[in-house]
Amino acid sequence: MLAVENVDLFYGAAQALKSVSVTAEQGKVTCVLGRNGVGKTSLLKAIAGQQAVSAGTITLAGENILSMRPYDRARKGIAYVPQGREIFPLLTVRENLETGYACLDRKTSFVPDEVFELFPVLKDMLRRRGGDLSGGQQQQLAIGRALVMRPKLLILDEPTEGIQPSIIKDIGRAIAFLRDRGDMAIVLVEQYFDFAKELADSFAVLDRGEVVASGGREELANSDVRRHLTV
Repeated sequence: MLAVENVDLFYGAAQALKSVSVTAEQGKVTCVLGRNGVGKTSLLKAIAGQQAVSAGTITLAGENILSMRPYDRARKGIAYVPQGREIFPLLTVRENLETGYACLDRKTSFVPDEVFELFPVLKDMLRRRGGDLSGGQQQQLAIGRALVMRPKLLILDEPTEGIQPSIIKDIGRAIAFLRDRGDMAIVLVEQYFDFAKELADSFAVLDRGEVVASGGREELANSDVRRHLTV
């Protein structure tokens, strides 16, 4: 579904990504791991079209999307849940979900039942403002908003950051359900290996903007991965 090949990305003179290659398959979770500041979010922004790359290619279902704007990539099926969630605090939960309609046609402009099946709390809070929700509830809302878009590729940037353990479990179950349903590829950025290893089919470990280890769940030894995650 997704192929990132030899991507370089710069912020001015500083190089954030160095010849990074990552793939994501339909029905599987690819987890990108690494410490803070190693380029994980930069990689996701490059995929979503929020940050230009200076070299390399990015293809979605075999189509080169490098020249596409973020809006066009969303219409092609890329949904991005950013770090920090970025929900609209003054809009209600319902209105936040409905912002996902922007890249849909009229026939599909409705909230799928699965959003409320995965995150029942959202159905109980449809009239509450997004800013009044707890951090964990806002994270569920951000993921729900992405699912409204019917993505082919779901990108999640540290969905467990600052979230209470009970909601981390709910988010993990939701990711596992979406993976097992088999109709989308999922790219998950995480710092917490214990959460990631329960969900991921393959890993890419970043350090200083480079992929320093990659492979399937059985190929990477826990010690090798953890060595790149320790501060």
